[in-house]
Amino acid sequence: MPSMVNNYKCPACTGPLHFASSSGKLECEYCGSTYDVEEIEKLYAENEAKAEEAFQQHEEKIKEEAQVHGAADNEWDVSGLNSQWGADQEGLRVYNCPSCGAELICDDTTAATSCVYCGNPTIVPGQFVGIMKPDYIIPFKLDKQAAVDALKKHYHGKRFLPKLFTDQNHIEELQGVYVPFWLYDGTAMADVTFDATRSHMHREGNYNVTTTEHFNVRRAGTVDFDKVPVDASSKMSDDYMDSIEPYDYADLVPFSTAYLPGYLANKYDVSAEDCSDRADERCKRSALDIISSTVNGFETCSPVSEEVQMRRGKVSYALLPVWMLNTKWNGKNFLFAMNGQSGKMVGDLPVSWGRFWSMFGMIAAPVAAVLAVLMLLL
Repeated sequence: MPSMVNNYKCPACTGPLHFASSSGKLECEYCGSTYDVEEIEKLYAENEAKAEEAFQQHEEKIKEEAQVHGAADNEWDVSGLNSQWGADQEGLRVYNCPSCGAELICDDTTAATSCVYCGNPTIVPGQFVGIMKPDYIIPFKLDKQAAVDALKKHYHGKRFLPKLFTDQNHIEELQGVYVPFWLYDGTAMADVTFDATRSHMHREGNYNVTTTEHFNVRRAGTVDFDKVPVDASSKMSDDYMDSIEPYDYADLVPFSTAYLPGYLANKYDVSAEDCSDRADERCKRSALDIISSTVNGFETCSPVSEEVQMRRGKVSYALLPVWMLNTKWNGKNFLFAMNGQSGKMVGDLPVSWGRFWSMFGMIAAPVAAVLAVLMLLL
């Protein structure tokens, strides 16, 4: 039976190939050869087809064994075992590395990984067949060093960041991940009424009189949306994935597994239907913001009524590049995410409360002195 997984080897020396973000090509770290994605796609098309077939056969075999096991009459009595025993093994898959033969244990959403023994990038083509196959991919543009540099820049200028954090923390894990996203097209039709005000002042005798005029303002219009992204992986923080946007869709290319070597990749485990509410909310909120921005010339503007209707269009499936960085300090883990195309970085940082209270004291002391003087003068 052919291997259920595949890896890309250098045609010149059989060393592992990695997709290099700097060149946009597959490179061999041993002999230095480089190859266009199209070259490797043609060369390995037959291998991928065999791996996909093997993957499907493996999945069918697992289902058949489960049916036979459930139908058997003469089974061992396991009723006394803890009901959670072995539960963590559900959803795991075991493959053999084509390079060294070692067993690779992955969860059922893993589509690209690397062998922990020989380090060779490994692809599971069967994860990307049929409806599981993405329409697009944005290849990584920034490499591992760029992610490290962006993290250091993220530290810079943070006054309340403990000095020892930058001096002593070490990156525990740094991994490039292709994250699955649903991309939604649609149109939002918004109709909003605002209460707007404009004030002016005039003098009447010894008094300054302020007159406030109220206006009923209505705005209605349509806003078209193209490829609104919503991450489709339950493993990823929605807040982090939203915060590292936007992506430049000019770099979207048709999906190919040849872009995956050297990175992790997961298939979606949250359906487009389950993500649709988030897509609707993002479109509606953006439409209201755009409509509100057209109300000018007033001092205040508050919405009184808001009505937004969605005309839903096409949904696409894409893999987008993300660098995930995990660092440890004082026994706590701090996670950061960076857009693998633009370099935008997000993540939580620790706070030095000593520095905070010190600065608070420096500000509060002069203010307290001024207040004390004013109290004496009154």
